[in-house]
Amino acid sequence: MTPAKRFFSLLRLDSKDVSQIFFYALFAGFISLSLPLGIQAIINFIQSGRVSVSWIVLVIFVIAGVALVGILSLMQLRITENLQQKIFVRSSFEFAYRLPKIRFGETHTNVYPPEIANRFFDTMSIQKGVSKLLIDFSSALLQIGFGIILLSLYHPFFILFGILLIILLYLIFKFSYRPGLETSLSESKYKYKAADWLQEIARNTSSFRTILNFNFALDKNNTLVEGYLKYREQHFNIIRRQFIQLIIFKIIITAGLLLIGGFLVINQQMNIGQFVAAEIVILLVINSVEKIIIGLESFYDVLTSVEKIGQVSDMDLDDEKYSDVLPEGAEMTIAAENVRFHYPDAKKDALKNVNLQILPGEKILLQGNNGAGKTTLIRILSGLLQPTSGVLSINDDSLLKIDPASYRARIGYIIQGETPFEGTIRENITFNNPSITMEDLRWALDAVQLTDFVKSLPDGLDTKIFPEGRHLSSSNAQKILLARSIVHRPSILFYEDPTDRMDNEATKAIIKFIFSDKNPWTVVVSSASLHWEEGATRRITMENGKIINDQYFTPC
Repeated sequence: MTPAKRFFSLLRLDSKDVSQIFFYALFAGFISLSLPLGIQAIINFIQSGRVSVSWIVLVIFVIAGVALVGILSLMQLRITENLQQKIFVRSSFEFAYRLPKIRFGETHTNVYPPEIANRFFDTMSIQKGVSKLLIDFSSALLQIGFGIILLSLYHPFFILFGILLIILLYLIFKFSYRPGLETSLSESKYKYKAADWLQEIARNTSSFRTILNFNFALDKNNTLVEGYLKYREQHFNIIRRQFIQLIIFKIIITAGLLLIGGFLVINQQMNIGQFVAAEIVILLVINSVEKIIIGLESFYDVLTSVEKIGQVSDMDLDDEKYSDVLPEGAEMTIAAENVRFHYPDAKKDALKNVNLQILPGEKILLQGNNGAGKTTLIRILSGLLQPTSGVLSINDDSLLKIDPASYRARIGYIIQGETPFEGTIRENITFNNPSITMEDLRWALDAVQLTDFVKSLPDGLDTKIFPEGRHLSSSNAQKILLARSIVHRPSILFYEDPTDRMDNEATKAIIKFIFSDKNPWTVVVSSASLHWEEGATRRITMENGKIINDQYFTPC
């Protein structure tokens, strides 16, 4: 879908509001261009040298017309404000809904999620731009149309003026639209790259404190800024060219109309009142043309923003076509049959014909060198990735047919790179789930040895956590994730290195709890820690995307 089509699709969502804006603009334009007729009549009365009731009535009508145009403009502002609020609300929920569901690990592996989230700020450009375009462009186009019709009534010569004006607008738009949009998109691309790099610096401030690293940060920022300035200058050149064309047009039209209008008055083909009224209309038309030409920059910005946000809307989401719901409390057997997975642009498969059955209550340790396929297998089993081929089933029912919400409600997981989010400790563990009781929360805190830490905090569970848990120790951040994974007492746990940042004593205690017979859940864990071997009932070794060894053990 082209940026222009995306823009008009956006307007169709609020077609009623847009129609009202155009209606008010139509009414205001009609009144504004009827004012010169009233001024013309007033001038004729003044020339007669008499004060009459008609003259006073006309003055009142002109003043009332000016006031009414102002009121109509105020009503347009109210509607566009409503429109801006709708755009913001709709966009925020669109991002909040889509971001957790976008298939970053499958079809969008080269996309950085925070960069996608940053595109939300384009919503502000759309808000302001749409408001400006709807008010300024609608009133300007209507004033041009009404002005040309009104001028043509004064003299046929003005019909030629209207034709030339329309041709001018068409040519400026035709030859500027595509390069203007392309340079705007390129400019936006580098703008986001610069913002992403600044975020990277902010996330790793300690790494950029040494002089060499600091200089590297500045050099890379300089490269990105140069790219931005390059395309920004190209875009400005297009805007400048349009404005130069406008200036030339204004000079020619103003000079021509003044000379020809004066000639028509001298030859008594127009009276002085008509001449003044015509000049007022011409000034309104020229100002309207200027509004459109200057407003093209806002038009490019809006199309660019709509395109950037539209690319997020185009991203593939989790398939939500399902027919079955997992019954609450039922045991789950997971089976993988000839499962293969291939990351886009990868040279080889991450998983190759994996066959595996996991029974309820098993405690499984995945082993293997880096790149063996452990992480990919865990993410497929947990439903975060879908197999490229093969079948993954739960209780003999394909996972593709099962309601993902009902499956995810029955599992707990910790994925590499996962961190606490900004919010309280309570929110990070429970997500304000009303079904989780205080007893469940205390049980989870005790299990992961967080109770003493929470008690030491002045605000306890209501203590605010910074993004990524920046002010927490790495072990406490991991314990919060562990508490989150077990607090709803899931049937299956999927872990990627869940205790690698903890000391041996804490690691042993947590592993003992996770593998305890008192907890009937199934566990699938990938970790290099030898402590996980002590309680595992089954060890699966992987190499090059294949299972090369599958052994059952009696836990120590």
